[in-house]
Amino acid sequence: MRPALAKIDLSALRHNLRRVRECAPAASVFAVVKADAYGHGAARLLPVLEQQADALAVACIEEALALRAAGATQPILLLEGVFAAEELALCAEHGFEISLHDPLHAGWLEAATLARPLKVWVKLDSGMHRLGVRPQALPALVARLRACANVDAELGVMSHMACADEPARPNTATQIACFAEATQGLGVRRALSNSAGVLHWPAAHHDWVRPGIMLYGVTPMVGHSGADDALRPVMTLSTALIAVKQLKAGESVGYSAAYTCAQDMRVGIAAIGYADGYPRHAPSGTPVLVNGQRSQLLGRVSMDMICVDLSAQPQAGIGDPVTLWGEGLPAEEVADAAGTIAYEMLCNLAGRVRVETVG
Repeated sequence: MRPALAKIDLSALRHNLRRVRECAPAASVFAVVKADAYGHGAARLLPVLEQQADALAVACIEEALALRAAGATQPILLLEGVFAAEELALCAEHGFEISLHDPLHAGWLEAATLARPLKVWVKLDSGMHRLGVRPQALPALVARLRACANVDAELGVMSHMACADEPARPNTATQIACFAEATQGLGVRRALSNSAGVLHWPAAHHDWVRPGIMLYGVTPMVGHSGADDALRPVMTLSTALIAVKQLKAGESVGYSAAYTCAQDMRVGIAAIGYADGYPRHAPSGTPVLVNGQRSQLLGRVSMDMICVDLSAQPQAGIGDPVTLWGEGLPAEEVADAAGTIAYEMLCNLAGRVRVETVG
């Protein structure tokens, strides 16, 4: 059996959810599980999420329906709302909450015939300028929705922060102030904080928080690792050595001879590659663990294999474990070396990688 394995640690997920509660004790929690829980497999996380989160949040109705099919009973919020008026009836049938970021969607609601009213979150553009209505348009849209029989009386307003992972920048304070001013006196439930907001912006916690990446043990904060914010990695991606080579000075490793040995050295071949979700663009020097000890990638990442430096481990041999990220090696550090972000690496985990759930 190929040794590439993603271990999903439910005890770490429980820990990270407790961390959310510690940071925002007065807020209710939308656990963000879009993109199949950032590559972790949303269905396998449900036993923990049903116990420790108040609701779930996904990108689209397809993800929400998959969660219902897997047994999820909690409220589920569609963060991007619906993409066609026909989806509203399905939302009512399954009890989904929706975001609404354009007055056009209010017209869809007014014209729909639904089994029950929908809980709606109006998306406010507080400064990210991606989705949402301008602050000056918010009161009229809220009033319009309150007059619509297809909208539940428990109306919400939400927004998203663009730079909360960089505390030194002024954008987040400006967005928090904009959101507070725009929602003042509207009598709505409010949601602004993403993971960075939960961790470092208490003024943004409001009624609901929407932690995403922090649930999986990765911090959104630039220059930090999860441990810096008291988080534990939920996914550990590992494999094993399948060959050991003794190379001479001047010999090269892998495609395009991208790494040339400066001296005689031992290298190991590990069964993992870009077809498993390991970043192809990771350069020589990207950290890995071999037998729990730090080593590094050598040469180009292949579809199914990588080469690693065994210079400091003369006894390493076939079958020895190799950790790509997770326990003992922060995904943030690997992502930084590879010129990407940990979010992308986790989401890119391939279906052929075996998954083991523990904890």
